[in-house]
Amino acid sequence: MSSMTSWTANDLPDLTGRTVVITGAGRGLGLIAARELARAGAHLVLGVRDTDAARRAVAGLPGAFDIRPLDVSDLTSVRAFADAWSGGIDVLINNAGVMDIPAARTADGLDLQTATNYTGPFLLTTLLLDHITDRVVHVTSELHKQGRIDLADLDWRTRRHNGMQAYQASKLAVVLFSLELQRRLTAAGSPVRSVLASPGIARTALAAHSRSNVVNRFTFLTNTPERGALSLLYGATQDVPGNSYVGPDGLGGFRGSPTVRRQGKAGLDPVMAGRLWEATAGLVGAASSAGSSNDLS
Repeated sequence: MSSMTSWTANDLPDLTGRTVVITGAGRGLGLIAARELARAGAHLVLGVRDTDAARRAVAGLPGAFDIRPLDVSDLTSVRAFADAWSGGIDVLINNAGVMDIPAARTADGLDLQTATNYTGPFLLTTLLLDHITDRVVHVTSELHKQGRIDLADLDWRTRRHNGMQAYQASKLAVVLFSLELQRRLTAAGSPVRSVLASPGIARTALAAHSRSNVVNRFTFLTNTPERGALSLLYGATQDVPGNSYVGPDGLGGFRGSPTVRRQGKAGLDPVMAGRLWEATAGLVGAASSAGSSNDLS
């Protein structure tokens, strides 16, 4: 057994002076990751829908927390958060997500699940990219391997909506986004890295309403939330190559300690990744804002 497989939050480096932005960090894996990063000395900015609940969640925790309103499914909220930002960001962790929810549309008319898991984080990342100095961590899922991308209907307008298929597709889109983002960063000579993190199957409230929640009864197949958050922490702090996929080391990537694994084949398609970037930029009206001084547009 390698030392990597037993990595825990106690192995976090000293993060004093570093700024980390985490979305959806008022509860679940995001809150656990924020707590541990702050404990290691980082300054945490939590982008959350419910700022009061987030303040209560971090009350009494050691470290520095800055709570700011952010609904990643709402493009106006995303733009407001990015427009208000000044200074550097060492690490952006796109953690906010929903799973297998009924069909719904956002204020922008977008599919709610796709917007929360993918299109909103895409816009947030591209708008903040000039500020980011170290890496972007995208939280994905092993279920991306079952995902299928329909470039003609990213937003579930013509197909019959299926909550689980929409979830799988959104997580595959995240994996492809990381691939194309890393390609553009590398081409621009940027030192910034794009990193993927899968918590495996963590026993959180994410799937509480879903038929897939039955798996949470089988604890031998799943990670505790504390252990699931380790993939986020590892991806955010360890020296891994660009576009690394960090996930649990156990069978199927469902549970275990964080290690560098491999994305599904569909998530390593550079042609699809490039086409998806362009389609998404058009979808969120980000064509003019998806670039940066690094010429990533």
